[in-house]
Amino acid sequence: MDEGRTVKVSKYLSKHLRHQPDRIGLTLDGGGWAEIDALITAAVAHGFPFTREELGHVVAVDDKRRFAVEGTRIRASQGHSVEVDLGLPPATPPPYLYHGTVAHRLDAIRATGLRPMDRHDVHLSADRATATRVGARRGRPVVLAVDAGAMHRDGHVFHVSANGVWLTRAVPPGYLRFPGPH
Repeated sequence: MDEGRTVKVSKYLSKHLRHQPDRIGLTLDGGGWAEIDALITAAVAHGFPFTREELGHVVAVDDKRRFAVEGTRIRASQGHSVEVDLGLPPATPPPYLYHGTVAHRLDAIRATGLRPMDRHDVHLSADRATATRVGARRGRPVVLAVDAGAMHRDGHVFHVSANGVWLTRAVPPGYLRFPGPH
């Protein structure tokens, strides 16, 4: 499977397993799981055919492990805008986590902190390198440090997804450490 096709199938899966399952008549259970056969059938019916082998390839080569497969089911690991309960237990975060963004968003972040926007949770990375890659998807990256240890001590709840993304409902501005002027 060539890289272009891998990317197209991955984006299709993300769109329909995270945000718009109903667009193709797909039903996710409460945990965000869909039957693989139902997903493939829906995709074919809506003009985007792919095989079980292609799906398996996308899941296997995705370095971010965006998707989880359990038996005959698949789900997105996190990032949903549709209501799902991933069943992740609360977790104790490391002292600092990181968030990649771009400079034009900094004023809003200084004012209101990090908010989930159209997702359920704010996504945080365990290391600066990952946060830098995340921020770079939207332009020149700016990495913010999050005092996750203090947040946790103050009662904020964290979860960690199957692919290592840290999740929390919001990060108030007082817990953020902004980089100095560039």
